[in-house]
Amino acid sequence: MAFFSKLKDRLFKSSSRLEQGLDAIVEDGGEETAPDPVIPTPEPEPQPVPEHPEPTPAPQPVEPPSPAPADPTPTPPPPEIPAQRGLLGRMFKRDDDRTTVRRTLDDDMLEQLEELLIASDMGVDTALRVTANMAEGRYGRKLSAQEIKQLLAQEVARVMDPVAKPMPLYPKRPQVVLVVGVNGSGKTTTIGKLASQFKAAGKKVVIAAGDTFRAAAVEQLQVWGDRAGVPVLTAPEGSDPASLAFDALTKAQSDGADLLMIDTAGRLQNRADLMEELAKIVRVIRKVDDTAPHNTLLVLDATTGQNALSQVETFRKLADVSGLVMTKLDGTAKGGVLVALADKFGLPIHAIGVGEQIDDLAPFDPEEFAAALTGLDQS
Repeated sequence: MAFFSKLKDRLFKSSSRLEQGLDAIVEDGGEETAPDPVIPTPEPEPQPVPEHPEPTPAPQPVEPPSPAPADPTPTPPPPEIPAQRGLLGRMFKRDDDRTTVRRTLDDDMLEQLEELLIASDMGVDTALRVTANMAEGRYGRKLSAQEIKQLLAQEVARVMDPVAKPMPLYPKRPQVVLVVGVNGSGKTTTIGKLASQFKAAGKKVVIAAGDTFRAAAVEQLQVWGDRAGVPVLTAPEGSDPASLAFDALTKAQSDGADLLMIDTAGRLQNRADLMEELAKIVRVIRKVDDTAPHNTLLVLDATTGQNALSQVETFRKLADVSGLVMTKLDGTAKGGVLVALADKFGLPIHAIGVGEQIDDLAPFDPEEFAAALTGLDQS
């Protein structure tokens, strides 16, 4: 639950926007309704007491009986119990007496809900599908803002549950993980965090700094490698990334490494060059292991909003993307883009990030994400 608390705290831009929007929608056209009446528990009816009670017959034991006197005094009826009494009753009486604003779930309300979800980057198709499911069996009912938030969280979790999968680990050693994404998406930091977490789990990890055209990316990976105690293989600036990948895989094999994580360039200005570069990396490492790469992770920046959808489209054509990692959810007011990605592509979401620290990257949990996005508490 520690990561959920952090996720909820840092998703404040998304959750507060949705929360405020949902509150406003219900208040616009809603009306205050009294709480359901408290129905007291029926009291047992007292039994009539006969004027001349007969003595209770004595039991018949095996031994010679001793006469037992009968007690003609009747048991008094239990005292009346009020509907609300005691400490709990006094504690909750104020909450029970408060009115709640509720609004009828009709076409106007559904349209406002759709607009709010679209503004949160959930996408038109996903927003329509989510609101339609929320309305199913509830159309025409009066709902409070809290009930709407709970329904929305349930629908978000339902959409995302099928894609919440950890990155698979295979017995093949070394397992080659190719990491792709545009520059600035948090790709290099994600590699460092994953490497550190796998190392902490007892895996022997090697990193290849394949973005040889950006000295800053190489230096950043070296910092993470030193922090995690993971070797980072580099090449001179401007070197052939495929050649570095080949050398890194050869060394990982000889060292008995469990995982080889290969960083790649993220230039989308010239997609033809990037496509050829990625294809060459795959072609070269397959000379060493014809089953590599075993995972191709696409790292996405949540702050790019709908651009994340186009990036998935592009990289699915450039590389055989097997899973997603979403970063910077703490810096966006439109966390709904992750729901749109799950609904449109169905690619596994392995992890999400909400900060720069090592523990700010965690496996994706749909229920925790849905609760944080909608501002709900998770018990």
